[in-house]
Amino acid sequence: MTDPTPDPLHGQRVLDFTTMMAGPYCTRFLADMGADVIKIESPEGDYIRQREPLRDGHSAYFGHLNAGKRSACLDLKDPASLAAVKTLVRSCDVLVENFRPGAMQRLGLGYDELKALNPRLIYCSISGFGQTGPDAQRAAYAQIVQAASGFELAFAGYQGDGTTETRPANQAIFTADVLGALFAYAGILAALNQRHVTGLGQHVDTTLFESMLLLMPYEVQEAQFPAARRRPVYPPLKASDGFVMLSAVSPRNFEALLDAIGFDGWRDDPMLATDRGRQQHWGEVMTRVEAWTSSRTAAECVRVIGDAGVPITRYGSVRDALAEPQLAHRGSLATVHDAAGAFRVPNLPFKLSGAHIGVRAKVPALGEHTREVLDEAARLARA
Repeated sequence: MTDPTPDPLHGQRVLDFTTMMAGPYCTRFLADMGADVIKIESPEGDYIRQREPLRDGHSAYFGHLNAGKRSACLDLKDPASLAAVKTLVRSCDVLVENFRPGAMQRLGLGYDELKALNPRLIYCSISGFGQTGPDAQRAAYAQIVQAASGFELAFAGYQGDGTTETRPANQAIFTADVLGALFAYAGILAALNQRHVTGLGQHVDTTLFESMLLLMPYEVQEAQFPAARRRPVYPPLKASDGFVMLSAVSPRNFEALLDAIGFDGWRDDPMLATDRGRQQHWGEVMTRVEAWTSSRTAAECVRVIGDAGVPITRYGSVRDALAEPQLAHRGSLATVHDAAGAFRVPNLPFKLSGAHIGVRAKVPALGEHTREVLDEAARLARA
């Protein structure tokens, strides 16, 4: 029996002028919620279509970011294609783009031009530093923004690497892109909700740089009001067959940890007896805890310390995480398909009790829906 409950964004139509990661991820989230997302691609297609991992020439990376959309190949410098896009805009609820600021205006597809065609249009721009200001034209990918935001130096500092005598960190995980996608998604949902009141759309201007600052609440405040000493962090602790991470977040939690690992007489040790003493001698305390963990397997560490109520986990790989029974229980992974076969993609990390959300099952081939989309534009033009 078909569930009669409509998807949260059922009936919403989205024009997707995005490439790479931040923009496509944002529009995939909209597709997951039931929106009809039309991905406008150049004849050569989104660059990520060529990126590994490839299976029979098809990118699972691209599929992860673009499942559930329709793909139309249009040359935006061609007057007929541009006219078709403007016709589609009249019937669309949302447009998302992540070109360098000014590029859409030069094509005749800027917010002011399209707002005149459809005052209800929600137009979302995703960029490194914003649509206006001294850095608006600055070229920006995730790693550029992460380095500029202070994130990488903060990460290096917590690793104890310093920032002057060694190279700063350079993380290969594109955190800024994921955050930018999520904040753009949130901005679009907020604008859709406000449209119920005003009847009007608006421009959502999202930046990767500001997204990164929101990732670092402690660091942003500490930059303004420097602490007397560096905030203690829990380091990876050696086990006999890997590493574990524990987080005894309260004084009572830490005392439970010390009892669990058998520190007899710790209450009489000034370094261990009080939270203040532990904070002041953090490195020495962690060295003593690691002396216990390093002589035991990760599984034993997790069992003994976890049974004491202290959060702890073994360091695992992404492959390990995908095999977790908890993900299977929650239906956290969806199976999607492209021309090379099936693969799994994470769903959005929340459930709605009154609606279904999830990754749609098909990844569009390049230009698969071009004729269909142009026919829709022609019908709209005649209406």
